[in-house]
Amino acid sequence: MRFDTDRFREIGNTLTRNKSRSFLTGFGIFWGIFMLLALIGAGQGLKDLLGKNFEGFASNAGLIIPRPTSKPYKGFKRDREWSMTTEDISILKNSIPEIDVATPLNSKWGKTIIRDKYKIEASVKGLRPDYAMIESPHMKYGRYLNEMDILQYKKVCVLGKKIYKTLFPEGGDPCGSFVRFDGLYYEIVGVDYSSGNMSVNGRADMAVSIPLSLFRKTYNSGNKVDIICITAKSGIRVSEILDKAKKVLARKHYFDPGDSNACMVLNTESFFMIVNSLFKGVNILVFLVGLGTLFAGAIGVSNIMMVTVKERTVEIGIRRAIGATPKMILSQIVSESIVLTMIAGAIGIVFSVAILAMAELAATTDGMLTAHFQIGFWTAIVAVLILTALGVLAGMAPAARAMKIKPVDAMRDE
Repeated sequence: MRFDTDRFREIGNTLTRNKSRSFLTGFGIFWGIFMLLALIGAGQGLKDLLGKNFEGFASNAGLIIPRPTSKPYKGFKRDREWSMTTEDISILKNSIPEIDVATPLNSKWGKTIIRDKYKIEASVKGLRPDYAMIESPHMKYGRYLNEMDILQYKKVCVLGKKIYKTLFPEGGDPCGSFVRFDGLYYEIVGVDYSSGNMSVNGRADMAVSIPLSLFRKTYNSGNKVDIICITAKSGIRVSEILDKAKKVLARKHYFDPGDSNACMVLNTESFFMIVNSLFKGVNILVFLVGLGTLFAGAIGVSNIMMVTVKERTVEIGIRRAIGATPKMILSQIVSESIVLTMIAGAIGIVFSVAILAMAELAATTDGMLTAHFQIGFWTAIVAVLILTALGVLAGMAPAARAMKIKPVDAMRDE
């Protein structure tokens, strides 16, 4: 067979066209794997960022808040004010064994916290140590409130993150220093770095926590309780406990158990369930979109290999004529498809990892990572396996076409 200059030029043009098609197909695979991993990482990062709003808050908690009645009941008129007391906490725990923790919370808003020349408006909370089961503190310095603080009426406090940064712009451990509000000095025993936006009667980073016993003595609140916070034991729904608690309080304080306005209850468990369901749907959507993009890229690989096989009919026919078996032809076409897919996919993985790493740097505050955008090791492994499988599938149809080429047909085309 004579190969003249025109024939060599034709082969060169064919290779050039194949390179162009291979580049476009490889870009499709690259974009598919990049979108899949980037969407997975972005979904995880978004979930972490949203989760920061509820950082430390118990997912099985319920809050009970007294409000004016809206119905007359047993001789009492509507719009009657009533208050909870510490006695109610003992009654609730004895009446409802499913309760794990029941703790009171009292608070005052708009207090000016002063340290030397620095000052800030914040809320003051009177708490017991077991309140940590409702809002878990993240102690940057020092400790949380303890039982000795309660028993000895100690003038100690735990500062929120934003209060600490405002009063101590120079940084460092503030424990042992003093702050002043409402004419009293309080020794700082800890700094709570919780930054969640979901909190009770004021955000954690904008609150000063003091012993409940001292709060009652300072503000002359007696046994009155502003809010009762409860958590359920493992396997128990908070909604069931809140319904029972409302009935118990209704019997003691004489209001209609069906009066929805008299006793406001907040169920954090249902809210967390809604958020989790939302992100499950987002994860499924991300996976389907990314997988669809990958399949589109695989179809592109299959098409380009089809065109390549058609343009290489003579070459394949000659190889068959000199002894190449169908298995060799199949191996050649499939391996080319896998190589093209894997190279483009590997570049996509590296690029997505780099982009997600930049997103994590942007989500870092105070030297602490606030959201994890990066994909896991096994996620990358699964992506590689998917790419390999798609490469094999994409090469099967072109390979089947190549195996059907007969030397006689190839010579006739020549």
